[in-house]
This record gives sequence, structure tokens and C-alpha cells, in this order.
Amino acid sequence: MAGGLLRWPVLCLFNALIFLSPVWTARSEAVTQGTAIVDGTAAISSTDEHFICATLDWWPPEKCDYGTCAWGLASLLNLNLSSRILLNAIKAFSPLKLRLGGSLQDKVIYDTGDPQKPCRPFVKNSSEMFGFTEGCLPLSRWDQLNEFFRESGATVIFGLNALNGRVPMSDGSVGGPWNYTNAASLIRYTVNKGYTVSGWELGNELSGSGVGARINADQYAADLNNLRFIVDETYNGSQFKPLVLAPGGFFDADWFREFLVKTKPSSLDVISHHIYNLGPGVDPNLVQKILNPSYLDGEASTFSNLRDILKSTGASTSAWVGEAGGAYNSGQHLVTDAFVFSFWYLDQLGMSSLYDTKTYCRQSLIGGNYGLLNTNTFKPNPDYYSALLWHRLIGPKVLSATFNGTKMIRAYAHCARDSKGITLLLLNLDGNSTAQVNVTAYVRAVKLRRGSRKRFSHAPVAKEHKIAAGTREEYHLTAMDGNLHSQTVLLNGNILDLDANDGIPVLQSVKVDGRKPIYVAPFSIVFAHIPYFYAPACI
Repeated sequence: MAGGLLRWPVLCLFNALIFLSPVWTARSEAVTQGTAIVDGTAAISSTDEHFICATLDWWPPEKCDYGTCAWGLASLLNLNLSSRILLNAIKAFSPLKLRLGGSLQDKVIYDTGDPQKPCRPFVKNSSEMFGFTEGCLPLSRWDQLNEFFRESGATVIFGLNALNGRVPMSDGSVGGPWNYTNAASLIRYTVNKGYTVSGWELGNELSGSGVGARINADQYAADLNNLRFIVDETYNGSQFKPLVLAPGGFFDADWFREFLVKTKPSSLDVISHHIYNLGPGVDPNLVQKILNPSYLDGEASTFSNLRDILKSTGASTSAWVGEAGGAYNSGQHLVTDAFVFSFWYLDQLGMSSLYDTKTYCRQSLIGGNYGLLNTNTFKPNPDYYSALLWHRLIGPKVLSATFNGTKMIRAYAHCARDSKGITLLLLNLDGNSTAQVNVTAYVRAVKLRRGSRKRFSHAPVAKEHKIAAGTREEYHLTAMDGNLHSQTVLLNGNILDLDANDGIPVLQSVKVDGRKPIYVAPFSIVFAHIPYFYAPACI
């Protein structure tokens, strides 16, 4: 063109949804309309390639909360590793990140094979921190676990005991340097056996005010530098270098900032924090909190503040949520292990990814009342399928998405995983109205003009451009019989259950004419893969 080159941006309107199944619409005739606006011009943040993570804990069967003992045989020390369901559940992710840790990790001693140092299990003792004595990880069990991780293809992050060598201080904290001898022994054994541990994390909930114990940021930084030295020395000559993570505690802005400043450059790969923003598992108002958009919004400040601290300190460190169970003290049966919890969980995944959180570890894979898998049967709870759909449909590039309409719709968008276009996640927190959602894409246009010093200058222009809509894939999640406390979830009206070989069922989408809107039924969740959505960020 004589006047310069013009790249028309696109303001694209997609009318988007699925057939109206009675399963999704019978509960209410009320329909509200709204628009999901997705800016596909550029990614606003990114996650790791594999964002989904789950935890395995140390709690013995005697761990009880509010009169309920919900852990059963789900500990790293007694979990049935021969379960075909467990194996298939992990393999379905290919891979699933597993963070091994929890409250008792700072009371775990690692077997060294020395007969003079017997390896004793945890024993319940109410006078001890967390109600248990120190326990030991036998080398034989570590061997079994690593064989299972190899077979399942899991990516393993191991939480180390950071309290060895500490002494009580007058201010209530624990002081003195970390005695890393026992931890170094386990790391050396792991390397010598050829086991793959992708990350070593120092401590659990010892930062800030701490839980059970606390360590000041200056000392923690010194200890972290020692862990980095041990890892570098032990893996010297190896092509594989594991991550070093810390502190695995609750976010405290001042503590985290000081910790980052005093940690040597390149010593800390990941700064990890925990989230239990719903309060205690015994709280009778958990469901009301989960379905309250204002309450859900409250956790955004944690993610944004940590992101800002990382930027201001110039750290190359990534942020992870290392443990998140929503409601502490093992959650609440038929809430944190039921369909309703997927609203909290998926909202957390969507929200955290907006702020450059690279990995999100759910407490737990199995155990307590918040496991992705049932503690006794190993069968998947609803959140397992929510996690698997995220893992398979949503890519690392995060897009800006807003919803114009009712506040009861939550909207998140990413570039699609291993496919064209985007995946849009919609959560309907309203139990009385179906949301009719149109999807609008705004892509900024750039007009290139000749300038006096530069060949071209840039000026934004915009144009509405109607694109021929194609076919999209939709995945609608609803609770059995509309019961939010159900542990049975339906995908597009069909019950999700294990197949005859204890395998994870096929997650089948429905194909929808792209000219139709997306209908999000009351109390339902929709993943919509829109391959024809023009998003330069995803190309």
C-alpha cells in the first residue's frame, strides 16, 4: 500500500454453545445473558507446561480433626502402591507433578541403613508438635516409592525436614543453623540409586508466623544456600539438575521479601507458598464462601503481591502454590471432596495463573477430606476430573478474559493445549439461572506508517471483522441430581466412572456450532475449546 502496511486487528464476535440438554436446563427457566471478552493479542502471563500438581502427605491413620479420622492408609509410609486405580489415575496426566510433604515432614528422619540408628514410625503423642513423635522413612520404602513414581511417570518434588539441629528461642521461634547431614544422606542415596527427584524443597510452613514453629528469614536464607550447595555438589557432572524450592509456607510479604533478598543469586529456583483461605474444615459456611465471588476475589492479592515482590527484587525465582486444600485440618467431607469444591479449585487455578504462578499443588492426591481420589476406594472425586480437563485442554499461555454480565459467572482463558485457538473456562456460581454467553475477541490492530527516522511507526487501529465460525468442543460438568454435595460428577450429562479395567474414562466433548452461544447451566462448569478463535498470542 502507498500509505503503509495495514494489519487489521479483529474485533470478533463468536456466538457460542451447545445443545440444550434437559440435564442442564430443567432446574430453572431463568436465563441471564452476558459476554466473555478475551484479548488474544498477547499473553499476560504463563504457567509451567505442566501446571497441575497434587500432594502426598505423611499423616498416619491416627490423625484426626474435629472427631473425624480422614487419612486412613494414605500416607507416604503406608499407601497401597499396588492399586491399579492409583496408578491409572496418575498416568492419565502424563505427567502429574507430586509434591511429597506436609506438616510432619519437619519431623521425618531418613533411614541411613545404620543398624545403630533404628528407623521408628510416627507415634501419636499429644504433647508433641502436631500430636506425633518423630517418624522415619525406611530406605526400603523410599525404594518402593521411587519404583512407583517411575512406573506412573510422576514428576516428584520432595519436602525435606528443615528443623534438624534447631533450638527453641525466647521469642517463640527456633534458631541455629539447619543440620543438613541427614537430608544430604538421602539426596546422595537418591542420586546413587538413579532415582529422579525433580525438586528438593526445604521445610513446611516455617516462614512468617509459622505453624508449629517458625524460622527467621535471614537464617532460612542461609540454610537454603546450604541446600543449594548440597544439591549442586551431589549432582555435579549430571546432566539433570533438580529445582531447589522454599519455604512452603503461608505468604508473609515482609518475610518473603527479606528471604529473597538474602538468598544468594541462583540459589532459589522456586518460592512456594500455601493456601487455605476458606478457614477451618469445621466451618459450616464453607459452601457459602465457595459460591461467593467477592470471597473468591480476596485471594488475588496474595498472588499479585508475591508477583510484585519477585519483580521488585529482580529475582529469577518462579512462584508455585506448593499446597492448597482450601479448608485446613483435613477439609470437610461432602464439601471439599464433593462437586461444589470444583468451583473453588478451578477458580484458584484460573486466578493464580493470571499472576505468573507456574505450578499449583492441590492438597491432596489422596488423604483427608480434600483428596482428588477417595481415601478408601481410590476412585476419583469430582475435582480429579476438573484437574484432568484443565491439564488436557488448557495451555501455559494465559489470556486476559473478562465477563460482562452477572458477577456469578467466573471466566478464564488460555491458549489451547496442543491445538489451535483458545480454551475458555466458565464457572456458574448461580443455582437459579442459566447463563447465555457470547464470546467476543478483541485483537489490537497495528498500522505501520512510514516515519522520518524509522521506516515505520505504529498506531493502533481497530476494525470489526466477522469471522466464519467453525465447530467448537464443549465439556459441561454438573453434579449428580444437581446436588452440590455429590461425589459423582457428570460430563455432558453422562456419569464419569472408572472403566472395567479400573481405567480413567474417556472425557468426551460435544461438538457445537460456533454460531450458537454457550449455555452455562445453574451450578455448572464449562470448558470450551474454540479452535477458530483468532488469537495472535497462540500462534
